Order: sequence, then C-alpha cells, then structure tokens
Amino acid sequence: MSAVLDLAPATEEGIATALRNAAAPLAVEGNGTKRGMLRPVQASRTLSTRNLTGITLYRPQEMVLSARAGTTLPEIEAALAEKNQILVPEPPDLRALMGVPDAPPPTIGGLVAANLSGPRRITGFALRDAVLGIRFVNGAGEVLRSGGRVHKNVTGLDLCKLLAGSHGTLGVITEVTLKLGPAAGRTATLAVPVEDEAAGIATLSAGLTSPYGITGAAMLPAGSAAAGLSGPVALLRLEDVEASVEYRMGRLRAALPGGRVLEGEASRDLWRAVREAEPLSPGEAEAVWRLSLRPSAAPAAVRALRGAFGARCLLDWGGGLVWAAGPATEAAHEAVAAAAGAARGTFTLFRAPDPLRAAVAVLPPEPPPLAAIAARVKAALDPSGRLNPGRMRAGA
Repeated sequence: MSAVLDLAPATEEGIATALRNAAAPLAVEGNGTKRGMLRPVQASRTLSTRNLTGITLYRPQEMVLSARAGTTLPEIEAALAEKNQILVPEPPDLRALMGVPDAPPPTIGGLVAANLSGPRRITGFALRDAVLGIRFVNGAGEVLRSGGRVHKNVTGLDLCKLLAGSHGTLGVITEVTLKLGPAAGRTATLAVPVEDEAAGIATLSAGLTSPYGITGAAMLPAGSAAAGLSGPVALLRLEDVEASVEYRMGRLRAALPGGRVLEGEASRDLWRAVREAEPLSPGEAEAVWRLSLRPSAAPAAVRALRGAFGARCLLDWGGGLVWAAGPATEAAHEAVAAAAGAARGTFTLFRAPDPLRAAVAVLPPEPPPLAAIAARVKAALDPSGRLNPGRMRAGA
C-alpha cells in the first residue's frame, strides 16, 4: 500500500507525539529517496523526519559531528569540507539508481537507518561503525538515546548498531553523532584493463594485499563508460598526502603494469560513479540487486547471473559486493537468490517495481535462532507494530 506524506514534525517531541497518537502503522522516512527499496511498507500514512534538520554539534579538533536526522548529506559534506574532513564510509546518494533523480537529497537519518556505505568500506569501516551516539523514538513514542558525543564512550546499552540497518522498523532516528576522518590531500586511481571478472578479482586482490594502502577496489563491467574508461577494467584508489600517493602509485604501477592513472577530480568523479552504481543505469522497469559474498566467489556468481538473465554487474569492495541489474521478474530474482546461496553469501532486492517487491523475499530468510531474537527486539521497541510494517519481511 503506498503511503501519503502527511506527518513531518520539526522537533523530536513532535515525532514522539505523532507516534503516541498513531492509531495505525506509519511509513517512516526522511526525504523518501529509498522508498522503493526492499518491500512496500504496509501503511497508509507517512512519518517523515525531513523537517528535523540542522547540525547540532561540530568539533573539528575531535573529529565529531552531531546532526538531526533530516539533515541532508550535501549539507553535512559541505560543512566538513570547510575543515578538510570527511565521512569515512562514503555514504552514497542513490537517487539516480532508485529512479528519483529529482528528489531532495538523502538524509543522514535515512542513510544510517539503511547502513549504506561506499567504496571506502573495504579498508575503512561501515556507516554503522561511524555512529558514536544516536537519539530515536521507539514505537511507543518514547525518546531514547544510546552512545554519546565522544570517541571513547561506554554509556548504557549500545543500540547504535541495532538501529543502523534496521530500516526504520525499530525506531525513528532523530539525531546521530558520527566520527569523522581527514580529507586526503591527493587522490589517484590506477585503472587496469582486464579480460574478465576472474582476472579483475586477481588484480584487485593483488592491490589490496599489497603494502600500498588501497582505499577503493572496484571493477567496471564490459560496455560501461565512466570517466572515459571502457570496461572491463579494475580500479584501485590511493588517498593521502601528495608525496605518499606519488611514491605508492609508482610502486603500484610497477607491480600492475599496463594501467592508466586518473588524478584529482577525474579520480573523485570515478569513485562517485562507483559509489552510486552509475554504470548499471537501470531502466524504469528493471530491478537492482546487491550480493554480498567472498570475492573469490564473485566470478562464478556473475557468470550465473549473466547466463540466467543477462545481468549487468558492477563489482565493489574488492569483489565482495556485486551490484546486478536486470529484468524485474521472479525468475531473475530466483536466479539471484540461487547465486548468492551457491556462494554462501547474501542478497538484497535493492530496487524493483512494487509487484515484485511485494511478491518475493527481498532478503534471505533468517536462521530460526536469529529470527527469534529479532522478534523479541521488535516486540521490545515497537510492541504495537507501528513502524514500517512489512518493510524487510512479510508480516513483520
């Protein structure tokens, strides 16, 4: 059931009041950029944090920032750029991938709720690991907090990682505190043409196991075009001060000859394209999946998906993350689930038309012990089932 945006409080207390007064389930979102992700929420009204905005704390010397949930990613990145700092996990702006390029930018609350991380995840950390503290409202309308505003913190239960990746099913995030990192003085990318995914994974693995400090390892598929590159091509990124990148790139090129180096803005634009999965360019009626598996299993998974439905695939995280785009059919979805299962990995139906999202399992089934724990957590934080019902699994 599609929801209509009709509740957008500008305060945390307004969010709490809306939940206390809710007579029926609510679809929880920020600016709605990920509304088409996972299953359609079974709610007739929407509760949005889009008006809950503003950076509430920024201590550059401590590399800590707090922001209300509706604060957009560009606003946060602009504030950090003034102090030469960054969000290390590179949370992505996936509006184009989700088919809503003209929507307002993603909010920090929505990004944390989905636990979305970009290419630097392979050697840095996930967005959930950057969360030092969190404030949220549970399904009963109670304001709760976990963590704090310092790097070393042991206050109370660590609910930060529980909320990150819960997709708004356990609580409405109202504020997050994040640890930051320094911006690199120079970025450069070595683009090495490869024959296929097996050769690409070997090249990425060689870079990642080298002593040269790779911060991005991805592979563009055949037929793609990003930053003037024509795939298949393996990409290895270096970031640091000028002299360090200069030395390490020279050594990396000697170890992996035949590549082309992209510098500065060209390198940054390339990794933004990878972060946002631009090479997939899915059509309006197509589906997009993400598979998480061990890199050595990626070539076989890609071959299986291409054989099943002609999938277009993009590899990130050294091959541990496989993006796939193709027809939005149950047969294609079953092929993705089978490929993930054969690799002993997992999958997510990341984007698809509503009929497919409602008809299939968008995530693998949980083992019974984990499902029992998840049910108890849900009962404790959202006993009336008001928050994003059906978002991750049917009937939950």
